[in-house]
Amino acid sequence: MRAIPPGPVADPLPAGGFYPVGLNLAGRACVVIGAAGDREAAAKATALREAGAEVRWITDPTALRDDDVRDAFFVISTPQDDALSARLRALADVHRFLLCTIDQPRYGFVAMQAIVRSGPVRIAISTGGVAPRVGKILKAALQGVLDAKFARFVECLGTQKLRNRAALPDRRDRRNAIVAATDGFALDARATYPAWYEDQLRAGAPQIAEPRG
Repeated sequence: MRAIPPGPVADPLPAGGFYPVGLNLAGRACVVIGAAGDREAAAKATALREAGAEVRWITDPTALRDDDVRDAFFVISTPQDDALSARLRALADVHRFLLCTIDQPRYGFVAMQAIVRSGPVRIAISTGGVAPRVGKILKAALQGVLDAKFARFVECLGTQKLRNRAALPDRRDRRNAIVAATDGFALDARATYPAWYEDQLRAGAPQIAEPRG
């Protein structure tokens, strides 16, 4: 089969950010591209399998064949390699698969989200590929707060909701009961910023700035 040459790709990042969405990957063919020792690639392969995807992990990006991704539904590439990412983008345009190029969002269509898990609760955090480190910090902070106690609280609310369906025929009464059960729950948040950014704010010029040091 004729190889598809990479073309120039420089999609601008969308001004309104990426559109957040969840994917049903059960039984879907997904490909992860990244070295065997790449923790990012390993984490993505694990997460895809947990979502029920059929995962193929290509650990030697230099050996990638066009046919390796031809029938894929979703492809994640972790090497920050412009030539590889451009080639994958060209293949994605032809074969119509979803593409995520880690830390190179201009080549792909998907920006990965940091997922906070606590019991049945899932919170997805995305910076649209612009500041993934910030996403990881937000995830760590939320994960620390939404601990086992929080997960049990949500599960208790779920049990109460089921019981209310039988005990309270009126929908308004059921809603009021859940509102009352959550009365007193609150989540406090506080952010701190680097000194270079605080200096910019004090100078009255909070534009894009380069950190000092």
